[in-house]
Amino acid sequence: MIKDITLGQFFPGSSFLHRLDPRMKIILVILYIVALFLPSTVVGYLLTILVTVFLMLLSKIPIKMYLRGLRPLFFIACFTVILNLFYTGGDVIFSFWIITITKQGIVNAVFMLTRIMMLVIATSMLTYTTSPIVLTNGLERLLSPLKVIKVPVHDFSMIMTIALRFIPTLLEETEKIMSAQKARGADFESGSIINRARALIPILIPLFRSAMNHAVELATAMECRCYSGDNKKRTHLVKFKLRFADFEALIFLIVLMVILIFLNNIRIFGV
Repeated sequence: MIKDITLGQFFPGSSFLHRLDPRMKIILVILYIVALFLPSTVVGYLLTILVTVFLMLLSKIPIKMYLRGLRPLFFIACFTVILNLFYTGGDVIFSFWIITITKQGIVNAVFMLTRIMMLVIATSMLTYTTSPIVLTNGLERLLSPLKVIKVPVHDFSMIMTIALRFIPTLLEETEKIMSAQKARGADFESGSIINRARALIPILIPLFRSAMNHAVELATAMECRCYSGDNKKRTHLVKFKLRFADFEALIFLIVLMVILIFLNNIRIFGV
Protein backbone atom coordinates (compact mmCIF):
# COMPACT_ATOMS: atom_id res chain seq x y z
CA MET A 1 0.00 0.00 0.00
CA ILE A 2 2.85 2.42 0.84
CA LYS A 3 4.58 1.95 -2.48
CA ASP A 4 1.34 2.73 -4.32
CA ILE A 5 1.39 6.36 -3.16
CA THR A 6 2.83 8.33 -6.07
CA LEU A 7 2.00 11.87 -4.92
CA GLY A 8 4.97 14.20 -5.24
CA GLN A 9 6.82 12.11 -7.83
CA PHE A 10 8.06 13.72 -11.03
CA PHE A 11 8.49 11.90 -14.33
CA PRO A 12 10.73 13.81 -16.76
CA GLY A 13 9.43 14.04 -20.30
CA SER A 14 8.81 16.26 -23.31
CA SER A 15 5.06 15.90 -23.71
CA PHE A 16 2.67 18.80 -24.31
CA LEU A 17 1.80 18.94 -20.61
CA HIS A 18 5.47 18.91 -19.58
CA ARG A 19 6.16 21.94 -21.77
CA LEU A 20 3.35 24.08 -20.39
CA ASP A 21 4.20 27.03 -18.17
CA PRO A 22 3.98 25.95 -14.49
CA ARG A 23 1.89 29.03 -13.63
CA MET A 24 -0.63 28.08 -16.29
CA LYS A 25 -0.64 24.46 -15.14
CA ILE A 26 -1.57 25.49 -11.61
CA ILE A 27 -4.39 27.67 -12.94
CA LEU A 28 -5.58 24.86 -15.21
CA VAL A 29 -5.68 22.35 -12.35
CA ILE A 30 -7.74 24.76 -10.23
CA LEU A 31 -10.15 25.37 -13.11
CA TYR A 32 -10.38 21.65 -13.81
CA ILE A 33 -11.30 20.95 -10.18
CA VAL A 34 -14.05 23.56 -10.53
CA ALA A 35 -15.15 21.90 -13.78
CA LEU A 36 -15.55 18.56 -11.98
CA PHE A 37 -18.32 20.06 -9.85
CA LEU A 38 -20.23 21.48 -12.82
CA PRO A 39 -21.81 18.36 -14.41
CA SER A 40 -24.95 16.89 -12.91
CA THR A 41 -25.86 14.39 -15.65
CA VAL A 42 -24.38 11.20 -17.04
CA VAL A 43 -23.45 12.94 -20.29
CA GLY A 44 -21.44 15.57 -18.43
CA TYR A 45 -19.53 13.01 -16.38
CA LEU A 46 -18.81 10.89 -19.44
CA LEU A 47 -17.30 13.95 -21.08
CA THR A 48 -15.06 14.65 -18.07
CA ILE A 49 -13.90 11.02 -18.11
CA LEU A 50 -13.05 11.23 -21.81
CA VAL A 51 -11.17 14.49 -21.32
CA THR A 52 -9.25 13.06 -18.35
CA VAL A 53 -8.25 9.96 -20.32
CA PHE A 54 -7.18 12.19 -23.20
CA LEU A 55 -4.98 14.25 -20.87
CA MET A 56 -3.49 11.10 -19.34
CA LEU A 57 -2.49 9.91 -22.81
CA LEU A 58 -1.24 13.40 -23.69
CA SER A 59 1.10 13.40 -20.67
CA LYS A 60 2.82 10.24 -22.01
CA ILE A 61 2.97 8.83 -18.50
CA PRO A 62 1.96 5.15 -18.10
CA ILE A 63 -1.69 4.76 -17.16
CA LYS A 64 -0.68 2.30 -14.44
CA MET A 65 1.02 5.12 -12.54
CA TYR A 66 -2.28 7.01 -12.31
CA LEU A 67 -4.06 3.83 -11.25
CA ARG A 68 -1.45 3.20 -8.56
CA GLY A 69 -2.14 6.65 -7.19
CA LEU A 70 -5.82 5.75 -6.79
CA ARG A 71 -5.24 2.61 -4.69
CA PRO A 72 -4.48 4.36 -1.37
CA LEU A 73 -7.86 6.12 -1.61
CA PHE A 74 -9.80 2.86 -1.91
CA PHE A 75 -11.24 2.96 1.62
CA ILE A 76 -12.07 6.67 1.45
CA ALA A 77 -13.84 6.13 -1.88
CA CYS A 78 -15.78 3.14 -0.50
CA PHE A 79 -16.84 5.12 2.57
CA THR A 80 -18.04 8.01 0.39
CA VAL A 81 -19.94 5.65 -1.90
CA ILE A 82 -21.66 3.95 1.07
CA LEU A 83 -22.75 7.28 2.54
CA ASN A 84 -24.25 8.42 -0.77
CA LEU A 85 -25.74 5.01 -1.52
CA PHE A 86 -27.58 4.38 1.75
CA TYR A 87 -28.32 7.88 2.98
CA THR A 88 -29.82 9.57 -0.08
CA GLY A 89 -33.57 9.88 -0.37
CA GLY A 90 -35.57 9.24 -3.51
CA ASP A 91 -37.20 6.40 -5.40
CA VAL A 92 -36.66 3.25 -3.34
CA ILE A 93 -35.19 0.29 -5.26
CA PHE A 94 -34.32 -2.01 -2.35
CA SER A 95 -35.11 -1.84 1.35
CA PHE A 96 -34.20 -4.23 4.16
CA TRP A 97 -34.11 -3.35 7.86
CA ILE A 98 -32.13 -0.09 8.10
CA ILE A 99 -30.67 -0.42 4.60
CA THR A 100 -32.44 1.52 1.88
CA ILE A 101 -31.10 1.92 -1.63
CA THR A 102 -32.61 4.52 -3.90
CA LYS A 103 -32.15 5.42 -7.54
CA GLN A 104 -30.81 8.84 -6.59
CA GLY A 105 -28.43 7.21 -4.09
CA ILE A 106 -26.89 5.01 -6.77
CA VAL A 107 -26.51 7.98 -9.12
CA ASN A 108 -24.92 10.16 -6.43
CA ALA A 109 -22.56 7.35 -5.40
CA VAL A 110 -21.35 6.82 -8.97
CA PHE A 111 -21.00 10.57 -9.57
CA MET A 112 -19.08 11.10 -6.33
CA LEU A 113 -16.73 8.18 -7.02
CA THR A 114 -16.04 9.52 -10.50
CA ARG A 115 -15.41 12.99 -9.14
CA ILE A 116 -12.91 11.74 -6.55
CA MET A 117 -11.02 9.69 -9.12
CA MET A 118 -10.81 12.58 -11.60
CA LEU A 119 -9.73 14.94 -8.82
CA VAL A 120 -6.85 12.69 -7.74
CA ILE A 121 -5.75 12.11 -11.32
CA ALA A 122 -5.76 15.85 -12.09
CA THR A 123 -3.64 16.76 -9.05
CA SER A 124 -1.30 13.83 -9.72
CA MET A 125 -0.89 15.00 -13.31
CA LEU A 126 0.43 18.33 -12.04
CA THR A 127 3.20 16.77 -9.94
CA TYR A 128 3.97 14.07 -12.52
CA THR A 129 4.68 16.61 -15.25
CA THR A 130 6.27 19.41 -13.18
CA SER A 131 9.50 19.20 -11.21
CA PRO A 132 9.37 20.43 -7.59
CA ILE A 133 11.73 23.34 -8.28
CA VAL A 134 9.78 24.53 -11.31
CA LEU A 135 6.53 24.11 -9.39
CA THR A 136 7.91 26.24 -6.56
CA ASN A 137 9.01 29.02 -8.88
CA GLY A 138 5.70 28.93 -10.73
CA LEU A 139 3.67 29.07 -7.52
CA GLU A 140 5.80 31.89 -6.15
CA ARG A 141 5.46 34.02 -9.28
CA LEU A 142 1.75 33.29 -9.50
CA LEU A 143 1.24 34.52 -5.94
CA SER A 144 3.74 37.38 -6.20
CA PRO A 145 1.00 40.09 -6.14
CA LEU A 146 0.30 39.07 -2.53
CA LYS A 147 3.70 40.44 -1.54
CA VAL A 148 2.12 43.87 -1.59
CA ILE A 149 0.17 42.97 1.56
CA LYS A 150 3.27 41.42 3.19
CA VAL A 151 2.33 37.78 2.56
CA PRO A 152 5.48 35.56 2.73
CA VAL A 153 4.89 34.05 -0.70
CA HIS A 154 8.41 32.70 -1.12
CA ASP A 155 8.41 30.95 2.26
CA PHE A 156 4.97 29.47 1.58
CA SER A 157 6.07 28.14 -1.80
CA MET A 158 9.26 26.71 -0.35
CA ILE A 159 7.37 24.89 2.41
CA MET A 160 5.01 23.30 -0.11
CA THR A 161 7.86 22.21 -2.34
CA ILE A 162 9.85 20.68 0.50
CA ALA A 163 6.76 18.81 1.65
CA LEU A 164 6.14 17.42 -1.86
CA ARG A 165 9.82 16.61 -2.28
CA PHE A 166 10.06 14.55 0.88
CA ILE A 167 6.85 12.56 0.43
CA PRO A 168 8.55 9.90 -1.76
CA THR A 169 11.59 9.87 0.55
CA LEU A 170 9.54 9.29 3.70
CA LEU A 171 7.41 6.67 1.96
CA GLU A 172 10.54 4.80 0.91
CA GLU A 173 11.89 4.91 4.44
CA THR A 174 8.54 3.73 5.80
CA GLU A 175 8.71 0.74 3.47
CA LYS A 176 12.21 -0.09 4.67
CA ILE A 177 11.25 0.19 8.34
CA MET A 178 8.21 -2.03 7.81
CA SER A 179 10.33 -4.63 6.03
CA ALA A 180 12.85 -4.58 8.88
CA GLN A 181 10.10 -4.95 11.49
CA LYS A 182 8.51 -7.83 9.55
CA ALA A 183 11.90 -9.57 9.47
CA ARG A 184 11.85 -9.32 13.28
CA GLY A 185 8.44 -10.96 13.45
CA ALA A 186 6.13 -7.93 13.45
CA ASP A 187 2.60 -8.48 12.12
CA PHE A 188 0.77 -5.51 10.58
CA GLU A 189 -2.02 -7.33 8.75
CA SER A 190 -3.77 -9.54 11.30
CA GLY A 191 -5.59 -8.95 14.58
CA SER A 192 -8.04 -6.30 15.65
CA ILE A 193 -7.83 -2.62 14.72
CA ILE A 194 -6.35 -1.81 18.13
CA ASN A 195 -3.62 -4.44 17.72
CA ARG A 196 -2.81 -3.13 14.27
CA ALA A 197 -2.56 0.41 15.63
CA ARG A 198 -0.19 -0.77 18.36
CA ALA A 199 1.93 -2.56 15.78
CA LEU A 200 2.50 0.76 14.00
CA ILE A 201 4.28 2.28 17.01
CA PRO A 202 7.65 0.63 16.14
CA ILE A 203 7.29 2.26 12.71
CA LEU A 204 6.19 5.75 13.72
CA ILE A 205 8.98 6.36 16.24
CA PRO A 206 11.95 5.68 13.90
CA LEU A 207 10.09 7.40 11.04
CA PHE A 208 9.58 10.53 13.15
CA ARG A 209 13.25 10.48 14.13
CA SER A 210 14.28 10.09 10.51
CA ALA A 211 12.04 13.01 9.47
CA MET A 212 13.60 15.23 12.13
CA ASN A 213 17.10 14.23 10.98
CA HIS A 214 16.19 15.13 7.40
CA ALA A 215 14.84 18.49 8.58
CA VAL A 216 18.05 19.29 10.50
CA GLU A 217 20.26 18.23 7.58
CA LEU A 218 18.22 20.31 5.14
CA ALA A 219 18.33 23.37 7.41
CA THR A 220 22.10 22.99 7.80
CA ALA A 221 22.58 22.66 4.04
CA MET A 222 20.47 25.76 3.40
CA GLU A 223 22.44 27.77 5.97
CA CYS A 224 25.76 26.63 4.46
CA ARG A 225 24.56 27.93 1.11
CA CYS A 226 23.63 31.27 2.69
CA TYR A 227 19.94 30.83 2.07
CA SER A 228 18.10 33.90 3.36
CA GLY A 229 14.52 33.36 2.29
CA ASP A 230 12.80 35.95 0.15
CA ASN A 231 15.39 38.26 -1.33
CA LYS A 232 14.42 41.05 -3.71
CA LYS A 233 17.76 40.68 -5.48
CA ARG A 234 17.29 36.96 -6.07
CA THR A 235 17.52 35.96 -9.73
CA HIS A 236 16.15 32.90 -11.51
CA LEU A 237 17.95 30.68 -13.95
CA VAL A 238 14.80 29.98 -15.98
CA LYS A 239 12.57 32.82 -17.08
CA PHE A 240 8.96 31.77 -17.48
CA LYS A 241 7.14 33.01 -20.53
CA LEU A 242 3.60 32.21 -21.56
CA ARG A 243 3.41 30.72 -25.03
CA PHE A 244 0.59 30.15 -27.48
CA ALA A 245 0.23 26.54 -26.29
CA ASP A 246 -0.54 27.78 -22.76
CA PHE A 247 -3.41 29.92 -24.00
CA GLU A 248 -4.63 27.02 -26.15
CA ALA A 249 -4.88 24.84 -23.04
CA LEU A 250 -6.68 27.62 -21.15
CA ILE A 251 -9.20 28.15 -23.94
CA PHE A 252 -9.76 24.39 -24.19
CA LEU A 253 -10.60 24.16 -20.50
CA ILE A 254 -12.89 27.21 -20.57
CA VAL A 255 -14.77 25.73 -23.54
CA LEU A 256 -15.04 22.44 -21.61
CA MET A 257 -16.59 24.23 -18.63
CA VAL A 258 -19.12 25.99 -20.87
CA ILE A 259 -20.05 22.69 -22.55
CA LEU A 260 -20.48 20.99 -19.16
CA ILE A 261 -22.90 23.71 -18.08
CA PHE A 262 -25.02 23.26 -21.22
CA LEU A 263 -24.91 19.44 -20.90
CA ASN A 264 -26.73 19.67 -17.56
CA ASN A 265 -29.96 19.92 -19.58
CA ILE A 266 -29.26 16.70 -21.51
CA ARG A 267 -30.23 13.54 -19.68
CA ILE A 268 -30.14 9.82 -20.53
CA PHE A 269 -32.85 7.65 -18.97
CA GLY A 270 -33.72 10.58 -16.74
CA VAL A 271 -30.16 10.83 -15.29
